[in-house]
Amino acid sequence: MATSLTSKDVGARRTRAPGRTFFGHPRGLATLFMTEMWERFSFYGMRALLPLYLIAGGPAAGSDAQGGGLAMTPANATAVYSVYLAMVYLLAMPGGWIGDRVWGPRRTVTVSALVIMTGHLTLALPGEGPFFTGLALVALGSGLLKANISTMVGHLYDGPDDPRRDGGFTVFYMGINVGAFAAPLVIGTVGQNCSWHLGFALAAAGMALGLIQFLLGTRHLSPRSDIVPKPLTPRERRATDRKGLLWAAAATACYTVLVLTGTYTLDWALVPIALVGLAIPVGVLTRIKRDRELTAAEQSKVSGYIWFFLAAAAFWMIYDQGGSTMSIFGDTKASGRLFGFGFPSSWYQSVNPLWVMALAPVVAWAWLRLARRGQEPSTPVKFAAGLFLIGASFFVFVLPMAMASDGIRVSPMWLVAVYLVQTVGELCLSPVGLSATTKMAPAKYGSQMMGVWFLAVTAGDCTTSLLSLAGVDLNGTGVVAAEAALACLAGYAVWACRKQVVTLMGDVH
Repeated sequence: MATSLTSKDVGARRTRAPGRTFFGHPRGLATLFMTEMWERFSFYGMRALLPLYLIAGGPAAGSDAQGGGLAMTPANATAVYSVYLAMVYLLAMPGGWIGDRVWGPRRTVTVSALVIMTGHLTLALPGEGPFFTGLALVALGSGLLKANISTMVGHLYDGPDDPRRDGGFTVFYMGINVGAFAAPLVIGTVGQNCSWHLGFALAAAGMALGLIQFLLGTRHLSPRSDIVPKPLTPRERRATDRKGLLWAAAATACYTVLVLTGTYTLDWALVPIALVGLAIPVGVLTRIKRDRELTAAEQSKVSGYIWFFLAAAAFWMIYDQGGSTMSIFGDTKASGRLFGFGFPSSWYQSVNPLWVMALAPVVAWAWLRLARRGQEPSTPVKFAAGLFLIGASFFVFVLPMAMASDGIRVSPMWLVAVYLVQTVGELCLSPVGLSATTKMAPAKYGSQMMGVWFLAVTAGDCTTSLLSLAGVDLNGTGVVAAEAALACLAGYAVWACRKQVVTLMGDVH
């Protein structure tokens, strides 16, 4: 693990002459690209199996599905899946805090990779207990990693005005999608056709490769990635440890009573997590907005950022159903054959990253070309476009859902088309949001603001989970159409207020 550097050490390392570049970007981007690629390989491989494993063995599974799963209903499977994703992004906030206050980004990423590996290996063990334990460990490790590795990408550039910055985040985003594309084809095939638990073990192997790549390439990273920006004082550390132990003791006592009295059900875990996932983003944004140490310019940027946060939460609420509602639809109501070739339903999860890899360079080129002409859309306009497109994707999804209501298995091309529209929306919002977060973050909150960005995903997924637990049929055409309409309305609201948001952003462009 890396140790913290002194200012003298940092200055010495900054005097080194620049070495080779990675597609015109700092060499360290290659290290972070490969690390993220393998981490996403493990994450998306397990994610492709998750909803299918949850319904396997029960009446909701496809007729040709492998047994050995947890035999859940689609509603419970969607709730578990959504809460799991929410935990990943919820834990990105304390992960960023640990990077800022305790270990520094580089050490935090190293520890997180080890936790993720342990989680996947635990998932490879049979039984419901190891399954949920492994799921929690993967969520914890992913949360620790996400904010810090994105922050390290930002460290590679010369401030928010570096013209390569947005392009660097787009290249980094490609690494995510290379891993996400390959994972369902490898892990999904093995998991669905051979053994669920062998598939989970392959996910652990992917994370191991990512950790090796990271350790070998750390010399190419910015010296800032080794530094703890604002270390905890001994008094703060004691107070933090005390609060953590008290909360852990209270939770342990509560759930011990529930188990001993025989009243514990899965909802006792899912509902509190979902409610906390909605409450924490509100509390965090309120705390940052009220921080008196922020300058007037930083306060204004935080106000502008809240618009992006709300837009992103609405976007991810629909987008992440591509791995739950749409995945279950693909398994049970879409054909598993295309042009005479059969394939497991987990392969549908490779469609979105395939579209990203095909379209991301086109979108990046389009932004650059428009920027040279002085015609590039503002960040609020890009967010509005993302919301319109995610809404349009669910309007398209309504059509195959209606066609499959009579038991007919629809063509896989319907889902391919839905993922295409979602991908264009994602490219308008997600890499732009990552870059905007690093630009608009108050200096005091560095990695933590990246965690705030991921809390938007938490809010969206927790909303989905609570709807499922409340009995709302997310597989119904009426609900899907309503979600589509709400996304389009949210997109219009952002577009209508674009000038006010740009003003709040100040010198960020």
